[in-house]
Amino acid sequence: MKNRCLLWPLFLIPLLSSSTNQAHLTVSPSSSQFFQGDFVSLSCEEDDSSAGWTLRRNTSKQQRTQCGDGWGTSVNSSCDISYIVQRDSGVYWCESREGPISNMVNLTVTGGSVILQSPVLPVMEGDDVTLLCKTKTTPSNLPAAFYKDGSLIRKQPTGHMTIQHVSRSDEGLYKCDISSHGESPSSWITVTGRPTTATSPTTSTNMPPTSALTPSSTTLHLVMRLVCHLVVFCPYFISTLLMVSLYRLRAKGKSLSSFDYLLHSIDFA
Repeated sequence: MKNRCLLWPLFLIPLLSSSTNQAHLTVSPSSSQFFQGDFVSLSCEEDDSSAGWTLRRNTSKQQRTQCGDGWGTSVNSSCDISYIVQRDSGVYWCESREGPISNMVNLTVTGGSVILQSPVLPVMEGDDVTLLCKTKTTPSNLPAAFYKDGSLIRKQPTGHMTIQHVSRSDEGLYKCDISSHGESPSSWITVTGRPTTATSPTTSTNMPPTSALTPSSTTLHLVMRLVCHLVVFCPYFISTLLMVSLYRLRAKGKSLSSFDYLLHSIDFA
């Protein structure tokens, strides 16, 4: 039984160590579209550390290559692309040696003069989302038209549009257009549901105090009390048994030595 108790924690170690924290990929500046020549930094971030994660990508020219393999420069936990070009357009993600991968990010690099700056990560239902239509050379406050799934949704005089309290119906393919400058590439905006939080039960006035014994501690307490009673009761029971045996032997007129009496008492018991 003792060996089983020792082996049980060892059995749990593989189960505990198999739980791997999932990293998430962040992009700076936070955008899914970039002009050719922009500086972009990508990071694999985790709650406790970023060690053990490798940044990889798939592009139209290269399949599943990692940072430093012909593109990007590894700097601490980040991968910096100092001069991004159109062939850098593709899907990026973080991957660990154990196999899990992070969220995937689709980056688009254009040689044109207009981009749509939109959230690179999924947005949550109920949040506000701002889209910015930017040109490469002129200030980003020119009038712009915004489209969703190919249909015009709004024209804005200052080049940015805010969608308030987004819902699943706002998910789709967005682009923008600035007159006399051109049209941006399209980017997909993903909307996720807000996680539900479980409501804590109402505290009852009849609930036991927090200092009350748990079932396991109650059982242990009862066992200890039983042992204590046995320890106290056993000497009393044995002495009583010896007295009864002595009385019966004397009643029969027998005279025994102390040693014979003790043996006889044990046999009698």
